[in-house]
Amino acid sequence: MNFEELGLGPEIVRAVTERGYTTPTPIQEQAIPHILMARDVIGLAQTGTGKTAGFTLPMIEILAGGRARARMPRSLILSPTRELAAQIAENFDIYGKYHKLTKALLVGGESMGDQIKLLERGVDVLIATPGRLLDLFDRGNILLSDIKVLVIDEADRMLDMGFIPDIEKIVSKVPPMRQTLLFSATMPPEIKKLADKFLSNPRQVSVAPPASPAETVKQSLVWTSYRKKKDVLEALIKREDVKNAFIFLNRKRDVDDLAKFLKTRGYSVAPMHGDMVQSVRTVTLQEFKEGKITLLICSDVAARGLDIQGVSHVFNYDIPMHPDDYVHRIGRTGRAGMAGRALSIAARDEDEKFVENIEKLIKKAIPLETVEIESRPPRRAPERRREEAGEGDDAGFAHGGDRQSRADKFAHRRQKPAVRSNRAPRYDDSADEGPNAMTGDDIPAFLRR
Repeated sequence: MNFEELGLGPEIVRAVTERGYTTPTPIQEQAIPHILMARDVIGLAQTGTGKTAGFTLPMIEILAGGRARARMPRSLILSPTRELAAQIAENFDIYGKYHKLTKALLVGGESMGDQIKLLERGVDVLIATPGRLLDLFDRGNILLSDIKVLVIDEADRMLDMGFIPDIEKIVSKVPPMRQTLLFSATMPPEIKKLADKFLSNPRQVSVAPPASPAETVKQSLVWTSYRKKKDVLEALIKREDVKNAFIFLNRKRDVDDLAKFLKTRGYSVAPMHGDMVQSVRTVTLQEFKEGKITLLICSDVAARGLDIQGVSHVFNYDIPMHPDDYVHRIGRTGRAGMAGRALSIAARDEDEKFVENIEKLIKKAIPLETVEIESRPPRRAPERRREEAGEGDDAGFAHGGDRQSRADKFAHRRQKPAVRSNRAPRYDDSADEGPNAMTGDDIPAFLRR
């Protein structure tokens, strides 16, 4: 089946063909006809299956058949993260290039003033994160009373990030007579309840068992100790034919540390996590896409839905604590039918339970691998500068000397300068009999041999 047979118009088919696609993916083949028929749809699909185009293509077709320009937005797409929202907006630019449709990308970290100006001019499509959309709505800058199509993308991720109350509030602001599309990688009970509440007699399409990695991704697991993880990662990078790669960690503070380490080893790397300002994250992603950055060190903020073609590898430097995140992480490679490689580094005595949960979710054991670590030369202690105290002292330290000369030197350093005082001494002369700590007589026997 081709895109024309799905019911898409020639302008969209032309734009899709120019991107090099001639055959729809399974999720696109199943979802697009239902969406074009104005039915509610639940789409269950793993990342990397083309589900974003699965709803953007028919939405462009629907909007193009309506009014050429609207004062109020006619469609709303909700996304959990700024990166995913930006990617959806990019899809509209690419596939809607032959239609005169307008859009507004409403995300945090960007100028609210610029977004308000777009809204005042009128747009057809709103692509937003829940928080920024509600901020603008509460300020009176958005009217949602003309929304005809509502899309809730990455619904399970919305649940993980605590956005469900915001989603419920937003849905209460849009007309009840609308078309609703819900896409999710998994269907936990909370999302099922949400779908039952907001969708009307939906058609469910699914192209793979929930939370299963794509078959095009070759997975491997390496066990090691925590302190050797950096050495193992570097050995894997050297061994593998890495064109570009995501390297995932669990904690944001560790992302910067690992990025600095790999930079000192000569790799082209950049960190990306939620504490970075949006403009820096945008530039970092663009440079990664353009091949200016080879290794992207990131937290799970980048693990969901980012559609970057041709990523050869994913490394899990940390085993994710939630098994679903494992599937979403390794979904960054092996996309659109291409071969991909996912290697995970597990620390003994720390990650056994996490690995067990992942294997239970994906219903198979991750193949084990070993890797040889290059031994590093021991660190040399910094040489002491030759002192000008005399040739005997230099000989003792630079050339070994004997133990007595060293003892004498240390004793000399410990000796405190005499302090002149008119006060009477605290002790009588008899107290100074025996070893004198000020002259080195108390040096341990093993140093005086």
